[in-house]
Amino acid sequence: MIPNALVLTGGLLHTSDAKTAHGLIRESKRFQIVGFVDSVNAGRDAGEVLDGLRRNLPVFASLEDAMQTKPEYCIVGVATTGGIFPESMLTDIKTAIRNGLSVVNGLHDYLNDRPEMLELAKEYHVELIDIRRPKNRADLHFWTGEIKKLKTPVIAMLGTDCSLGKRTTTRFILKACADHNIHAEMIYTGQTGWLQGGKYGFVFDSTLNDFVGGEMEHAILTCVRETAPDVVLIEGQAALRNPSGPCGSEMLISGNAKHVVLVHAPKRKYYEHDPAWGAIPGLTSEIELIRLYGSKVIAIALNTEDCSQEEAIAFKEEFHRKYKLPVMLPLEKGCDELIPLIKELI
Repeated sequence: MIPNALVLTGGLLHTSDAKTAHGLIRESKRFQIVGFVDSVNAGRDAGEVLDGLRRNLPVFASLEDAMQTKPEYCIVGVATTGGIFPESMLTDIKTAIRNGLSVVNGLHDYLNDRPEMLELAKEYHVELIDIRRPKNRADLHFWTGEIKKLKTPVIAMLGTDCSLGKRTTTRFILKACADHNIHAEMIYTGQTGWLQGGKYGFVFDSTLNDFVGGEMEHAILTCVRETAPDVVLIEGQAALRNPSGPCGSEMLISGNAKHVVLVHAPKRKYYEHDPAWGAIPGLTSEIELIRLYGSKVIAIALNTEDCSQEEAIAFKEEFHRKYKLPVMLPLEKGCDELIPLIKELI
């Protein structure tokens, strides 16, 4: 039996800052999600807030109201810029502790570094679990080069920007593989992937830079050794040229991912929607950059934010004609289009 958990979103459930919560709405094999606490969206179904699909996940106005679901854990469901706690959420955390709930926190702002939280947790005999706290040095791995001998195909999900749905696309590809009797395994690289039940991976942005490549290699090799998958999928992080945290080359070089599914939002003009951060160069440039790293884009997945259904289909057809690649609409149509290519790889 997996434990029941509430998810705190502090009035942000309908925003991109709640992407951790959004992942938990779609799936979690580590916790049984029984409800969300979000005063702005109280009374609604969390699935309907996310994408219009009812999933019987109630949203409560307060943590006290949500205790009727008999939770054992409380999960911080937001991923704010810089990973800092919204001040208003700290009151909810204290309420959760006083109600006997252990707290799972995926922010860089560690609860175990707050003396008042530690004291309260000790008083009520609960755990404070900071999943983004860096590993001890003794538990880190340095890159060895062993991955160069790996025969199992590795596909990385990269994006032209952050918060595009790389993890969600990975999950949809996993489902498509399962539906077609292909054994695929996912390497998680963020706190949400762990919360959803990921067994193999690491939290990328909490890992000392010298060991990122080694942790990537170690996760993939351990996964292959223990599960013998047909294909390995790597959840991407950030973007190769996003100035707030350029990332992705590690998957291609250290993880030896020779194949890429590129996630793109055709209507997004600037990194993180901020003109000061610069314009997103576009698909042609990104595909060429990935080629220069020695890898190949084998498919495109579209994030259809701000698109009508007609526009989404038009972009799909346009990019298919232009790049001669499968173009997927993961949320709308799933990822079955990738299956013939995966079968060729394996």
